[in-house]
Amino acid sequence: MLYEGGNAVDAALAAAIALTVVEPTSNGIGSDAFALLWADGELHGLNASGRSPAAMTLDHFAGRDAIPLHGWDAVTVPGAVSAWVQLHQRFGSLPFERLFEPAIHYAEAGFLVSPQTADAWQQATSTFANYTDWMCTFTRSGRAPSAGELVTFPDHAATLREIAESNGEAFYQGALAVRIEQAAQASGALLTRLDMLAHTTDWVKPISIDYRDYQLHELPPNGQGIAALLMLGILRHIDMAAHDVDSAQSVHLQIEAMKLAFADAKRFVADPLAMDATSNALLDDAYLKQRAALICHDRASDFRHGKPQQGGTVYLAAADISGMMVSFIQSNYMGFGSGIVIPGTGIAMQNRGANFSLVSDHPNVVGPHKRPYHTIIPGFVTRNGQPFMAFGVMGGFMQPQGHAQVMVRLADYNQNPQAALDAPRWRVDDGMNVSMEPGFNPNVYDSLRSMGHDVTGASSRTVAHGGGQAIAKLADGYFAASDQRRDGMAVGY
Repeated sequence: MLYEGGNAVDAALAAAIALTVVEPTSNGIGSDAFALLWADGELHGLNASGRSPAAMTLDHFAGRDAIPLHGWDAVTVPGAVSAWVQLHQRFGSLPFERLFEPAIHYAEAGFLVSPQTADAWQQATSTFANYTDWMCTFTRSGRAPSAGELVTFPDHAATLREIAESNGEAFYQGALAVRIEQAAQASGALLTRLDMLAHTTDWVKPISIDYRDYQLHELPPNGQGIAALLMLGILRHIDMAAHDVDSAQSVHLQIEAMKLAFADAKRFVADPLAMDATSNALLDDAYLKQRAALICHDRASDFRHGKPQQGGTVYLAAADISGMMVSFIQSNYMGFGSGIVIPGTGIAMQNRGANFSLVSDHPNVVGPHKRPYHTIIPGFVTRNGQPFMAFGVMGGFMQPQGHAQVMVRLADYNQNPQAALDAPRWRVDDGMNVSMEPGFNPNVYDSLRSMGHDVTGASSRTVAHGGGQAIAKLADGYFAASDQRRDGMAVGY
């Protein structure tokens, strides 16, 4: 797209649309999407996550402990198509239909399956063995494709054509919306064509926090990007540079700050219309200083949320010669998503509704026409008010942890973006549990255990600890970085 005179938005969208074909294990036409975009001298934010069906109430889940991970009850309205439309209408330069041509070519002529995608595809065949439409769409006689195997998706190609030719209208108010409703009705599900028609995207003001000489920007809730900001806001009150990079003390302080951040995020993040604490209140520096004071420098703690003042994913970055930079993320959630595939269309529906709560007084409690807590978050970094880096780290609840770890390496330890992505990572799980990749000094794992962390060592560096991509702006060009944990790559000219 850039070679043809298109801009960074055209390039990002063409890549995102193509990824629905060549990496169906992470995203699809039925995904959600978010974007941060630097253009016209400012940062713009787009929330294209979908909302729950109007008939989805807490009573619908009576007697259950959690929302199912798979099936129609986990499905909310897919928002990715609306993200493509909105970004193109406001910032694109090439014809909308042109952006679909590479994806349609791969779907019709075929593409060779990449290694990680093949592995994930194979694992999914057991997960969705009882989902007939999924098996018919994504397997050949029950078999997932191998790495390097040629795969075609003719139904997917036809659907992309309908979306391209109708500028997205077919998906939300036309023939495709009808087919989605018919599939839902056939299964006794809640989603209707009116739910599809009611979908809207929101251009939102990003939220941010200053960290040393940088400023990290995230989209506001319902996304979990605020967790990365909370961690950095807490670490801002600690002299991280006084501790060696990847030392036990440095890692310990980061882990404790992340645990504090997640305690708040999991309590307060929800559809913004339902939240009982504002982003500003959570990011108030006095509040963050109070939270930082809870960290014991030589002992791990299991934190609870505070009381602020009341008031399976693909990531890509693109940048062009004009200075436009795009940070874009698109995902089904948990691989292929819900397992629901609309017959004859190639549309695999996400399962973002699984992140709703069933606790009646929680702001993220399931309810009608509501956005759930969302894990996918694009990141953007500025420096002295100017764009510095579009980046993201994929991987469910690892994402804000990955964002914050990259920022600490950039700001406190002066590592470049590729080094920051390549470095070993840790991941906070529940309670005192921490998973750590190989690559730290062996003494670090033992030291953290002696502080009370329940450390599990991973055998290798994989996407379980996130996969990142980044484009940083230089004085005379761009610096592109791609994580060794993913099949992705950096491309420029």
